[in-house]
Amino acid sequence: MSDSSGRFVLVTGGAGYIGSHAAKALAARGFVPVTYDNLIHGHRWAVQSGPFVEGDIGDRAKLLETISRYNISAVMHFAAFAYVGESIQRPERYFNNNVTKSLTLLDALVDSGVRHVVFSSSCATYGTPDRMPIAEDTPQRPVNPYGETKLIMERALHWYAGAHDLTFAALRYFNAAGADPDGKLGEVHSPETHLIPLVLNAIDGRGALEIYGGDYPTPDGTCVRDYIHVADLADAHVRALDYLLSGGASVAMNLGTGNGHSVREVIGVAEHVAGRKVPHRIVPRRVGDPPILVADPSSAARVLAWRPQYSDLDCIIRSAWKWHSEYSKVRPV
Repeated sequence: MSDSSGRFVLVTGGAGYIGSHAAKALAARGFVPVTYDNLIHGHRWAVQSGPFVEGDIGDRAKLLETISRYNISAVMHFAAFAYVGESIQRPERYFNNNVTKSLTLLDALVDSGVRHVVFSSSCATYGTPDRMPIAEDTPQRPVNPYGETKLIMERALHWYAGAHDLTFAALRYFNAAGADPDGKLGEVHSPETHLIPLVLNAIDGRGALEIYGGDYPTPDGTCVRDYIHVADLADAHVRALDYLLSGGASVAMNLGTGNGHSVREVIGVAEHVAGRKVPHRIVPRRVGDPPILVADPSSAARVLAWRPQYSDLDCIIRSAWKWHSEYSKVRPV
């Protein structure tokens, strides 16, 4: 298959939460997303835009064949393991998948002449910052193997770019949240570790929400995080791709709102949206959880003309509740 306009984009991990939303955003902008996913954590039903190839990013031959078949012009690389706790318990699994296999992908891109990569990075590369908000020049000192693997791949992209004429955009997300405004895609993880779906599960009677620490130096004693709607993340990825395709230089930037919300704030908004109480209890802090993580998103605003459209907390939780209530219960996992 060929595409003379160069609009075919390989989306690794495109059957996952953020990748599937990015694929939808690509299709809406006239690209053809080619989802490449091994379905370990992704979902076949989440592939709703463009062709699907079931494959592993460590499979060099399959990658080369897919890139050739679809005449891929660029890559959005989401495929990664992303459970922080598991990364501490099983670091070998994370370094193998997130680093070794990702390098196999980069080698396949170089061999195929693909020169543009939008990389799913993370604010976990910053570790426990000593100042807020977090700007891109904040020292990157990961405190877990997951963050370390993302930082290693940022550095690998930097060196590959210099040696092989690649350009890349490393996008450091803060807390991805919410669901497709059209209600066709949403968040389904197993196990679930993200706060908002755990809050909604508690509303539905699936056990009390555990709040990790109620004595942080924050206004209400609970951790404060910067929540960014998944649709806004997807929009930023397409803008980053357009930027690279238009000749933009390699860049790393934060994706967040610049506003923080505590766990108790999230609970309060969820109770208002759902009209039900969130049963919860305070449990001991988790090791390595900083009190506050909030982005300085000014670089993305300047370089990509990107500003979140859906990321006020009420909109995030309403979209997540709509998905949770109307769709997730009838979708196969």
